Amino acid sequence: MEKDEEPGAPAVRIDDPWYDALASGWGESADTETPGAEAEHGAAPTGAVPRQQQGRHAAADIYLEVQRSPAFQEVRSRYRRFVIPAALAFLIWYLAYVVAATAAPGLMARPVLGMVNVAMLAGLGQFLTTFLLTWAYARHARLRRDRAALELRWTVFDETRAQETARGGRG
Repeated sequence: MEKDEEPGAPAVRIDDPWYDALASGWGESADTETPGAEAEHGAAPTGAVPRQQQGRHAAADIYLEVQRSPAFQEVRSRYRRFVIPAALAFLIWYLAYVVAATAAPGLMARPVLGMVNVAMLAGLGQFLTTFLLTWAYARHARLRRDRAALELRWTVFDETRAQETARGGRG
């Protein structure tokens, strides 16, 4: 990220390795050079890998290593163990509401309290379920995943910084 306020102004860098990862080129193949990029960056000798691309490959290797780590797999497993059953339960509850509304209109029209009928209670239950599920997800993330994910993030940050230091700074 560069500051464009005045000519010759120093570049402002974000040191967070997760910041704008796709925009910085991670996850893109090396073959997707834009036309005229050689003129901008200066022509490199044939077979030489530009310093910026070396850093990009090193960072990608770090991310792949972390992705394969048991700690990352545990975070993903905790995520899946909550999200998949919760999403299925909510989907079944929603479909039951829709099916009951169309297949059993007499049941849904049954009054419960004055003008309030079963359909109104079930519809309000959908909203209540959404809010409860959101709260449960946030609580689960805070208690079971956030700390481990933050530790992984800092591991990646430290490894990336160590590689940059070993290469002699940012290119």
